[in-house]
Amino acid sequence: MTCAQARAWISTFLPLIAELPDDRHLVVAPPFTAISTLAELSQGTRLELSSQNVHWEGEGAYTAEISPSMLKEHNVEYAIVGHSEPRKYFSESDEQINHRARSAQTNGLIPIVCVGESDEQRSRGEAERVIRRQVEQGLEGLDPSQLVVAYEPIWAIGTGKTCEASEANRICGLIRSWVGSPDLIIQYGGSVKPANIDQLMGMSDIDGVLVGGASLDPEGFGRIANYNKS
Repeated sequence: MTCAQARAWISTFLPLIAELPDDRHLVVAPPFTAISTLAELSQGTRLELSSQNVHWEGEGAYTAEISPSMLKEHNVEYAIVGHSEPRKYFSESDEQINHRARSAQTNGLIPIVCVGESDEQRSRGEAERVIRRQVEQGLEGLDPSQLVVAYEPIWAIGTGKTCEASEANRICGLIRSWVGSPDLIIQYGGSVKPANIDQLMGMSDIDGVLVGGASLDPEGFGRIANYNKS
């Protein structure tokens, strides 16, 4: 969204979360250009901010990158790293993703580390191997207490396909066991929408959701934020 679009979005969205239950955190990750706009308009609300990426160095000759201190200046608390699109389009490696996540933690941000397999990898029976490699390499040296892992099967992103809740829960449970931290926060992402949020959040190992396209509609995203516990 542009800054003008973000202003219109938040004016509709904030009233929808006025009575958000105390047991949940609500984080939005706007483009870098709209962060300051939403930081200003969300002051004093339940809305927290994330960036869509972060660089692994605090300063230096890294044109087009954003440092942790630039984000902290705007009260950003989280940083998404390893999303499937930078992995696919910019060839981000697990090592680079780990550097970004470590930088985020070192500078007081909570990284949201995305992992997930492609349709081809799943059809070849490689899903668990691919995800485990991403977890082991991408999370190396990270503090699980200051971390969110998002399982986002690539084949379910923006396609309208949704991983069955039971299968998403199984993978999230595997990730939890591989990390070895029972309190690790694990999200599911991939065509999350109002129609499936209650079922997803009723699963034992899914602690939250990483919402893509459905978050652009404030009414629909409001329904997701106010999901009903079973």
